Amino acid sequence: MKLLIKNGRLVDPAAGVDRPMDVLVENGAVRDVARQIKKGPGVALLDARGLVVAPGFIDLHVHLREPGQENKESIASGARAAVHGGFTSLACMANTEPVNDNRSVTEYIIARARQVGLVNIFPVAAVSRGLLGENIVEMADLVAGGAVAFSDDGCCVMKADLIRKALEYARMLGVPIIEHPEDHSISGEGQVNEGFISYKYGLRGILKAAEEVIVARDLILQERIRSQLHLTHVSTAGSVELIRNARKAKTPVSCDVTPHHLLLNEELLQSYNPVYKVKPPLRTEADRLELIRGLQDGTVDCIASDHAPHTRDEKDKEFEYAPFGVIGMETSFPVIHDRLVRGRHITLPRLVQLFSTNPARVLGLRDRGRVKAGLPADLTLFDPKKRFKIEEADLRSKANNCPFLGWEGQGAIAYTIVGGNIVYNYKEKN
Repeated sequence: MKLLIKNGRLVDPAAGVDRPMDVLVENGAVRDVARQIKKGPGVALLDARGLVVAPGFIDLHVHLREPGQENKESIASGARAAVHGGFTSLACMANTEPVNDNRSVTEYIIARARQVGLVNIFPVAAVSRGLLGENIVEMADLVAGGAVAFSDDGCCVMKADLIRKALEYARMLGVPIIEHPEDHSISGEGQVNEGFISYKYGLRGILKAAEEVIVARDLILQERIRSQLHLTHVSTAGSVELIRNARKAKTPVSCDVTPHHLLLNEELLQSYNPVYKVKPPLRTEADRLELIRGLQDGTVDCIASDHAPHTRDEKDKEFEYAPFGVIGMETSFPVIHDRLVRGRHITLPRLVQLFSTNPARVLGLRDRGRVKAGLPADLTLFDPKKRFKIEEADLRSKANNCPFLGWEGQGAIAYTIVGGNIVYNYKEKN
C-alpha cells in the first residue's frame, strides 16, 4: 500500500522538525519526508490540512490483563482502545495470570498481538518470579523471547539486593528496569494520600514517604550501577526533586507521570467515588503542580496512562473494597492537550516528546519515535482544534473506570497509522 499524507504540520522532536511537510508511506515504512511530494499513480491520498502529524504515540505503562483476566480487558479490546487514543505501540505489564515471568508467556502475548494486529505490543516481563520479590527471573531468556523491559509493577521490588542484581543484569542486556516505587511496609493498607483529606474523611492514608524512600534507595543504587532505571507513575513533589537532583549529578534515570496525577488531586476523594482510587494515590495540589514543573524543566521524561481496567462490578463497591486503578489510553492525549498545551503549561512539541520520542528512547525502540525514511510508518495524526467530550459510550475498552468521563475540551485524535495501515479514522465508527 502507498499512502501520501499531504498538507499536515509535522512535529518530530527527534529531528527538530515543526513545519508543514508531506510524508510518503510505502510497504509499511516511511518512504520520503519532504516539503512537497507529488502524488504518483496508485498512491492513496490523505489530506492532513489542519492536522498535526507526529511519530506514533507510545504508552509505556499499560495493563492488558491477558492472559487470565480477559473479563477485564483483552489484547484485542486493549488494542482497539489504544488506537482510538492515538497509540501505535504499548508496553504491557507483567501482572497477568499466569504472571509474565517466563518466556512462554512473553511469546504468547507477542503471538496474540500479531493475531489481533492494530497496534504494536511490547511485553514487559516481571523482575521476580510470580511478582513475589524473592527470586529473579531468567532475564536473558525473556529478552530473547521478546521482553523489552522488566517490572514488578503493582508491587515494588522491596529487597534492595534483588533490585541491585536486576539493575546489573539489565545493564548487560541493554534493557530498562521499570520500578514501581512504593515501600509496602510504609503504605500498608492505605487507601488514599495521608493528610488533611484522609484525616477529615476517615480514610486510611499512604504517606508520601512510601514512594520517596524507594525512589531515594534506587537512585543511590543506580548512581553506582549506572544501568537503565525508569521510575514509573511518580506522584509526589519530593520524588520529582530527588530525580531532578540525581539528574543534575548525572545519574542515569528516567521517569513518567500519569494524566490523572497531572490533572487531578486528592480533593476529589471527598466524593468517596472509587473511580478516584488509584495507586499511587491522588496527591495534594502542591504535588500536582510540581509534577507539571517536572514536565516543563525536563525532569519528567514521559506521560504514561497506567491503564488499569477493572470490571464494573469490581469497581462499583464501597471505597475501601474497590480495587486501585483507572483506564487511560483513550483519554490521555485529549485531556493533556486541552489542559496543558492549550493551558500553556507545555508546548505541542513537548507533548509529542512526552508521548512518543521519549517513551521510544526509554524502551530502547530505536526504530520508533521518529518520522524518517526507512523506519516503520507508525504515525499519529490529531486535530488540535476539534472539540471533544469524553463519554462512556465512545470507549473501546471493556472497562469504564475512567476519571475523565464528562470532560470536554479541544484536541482529538484524527488518524492512527500502524505499519502504514490506517487502523483508526475519526470519520468512521471503528
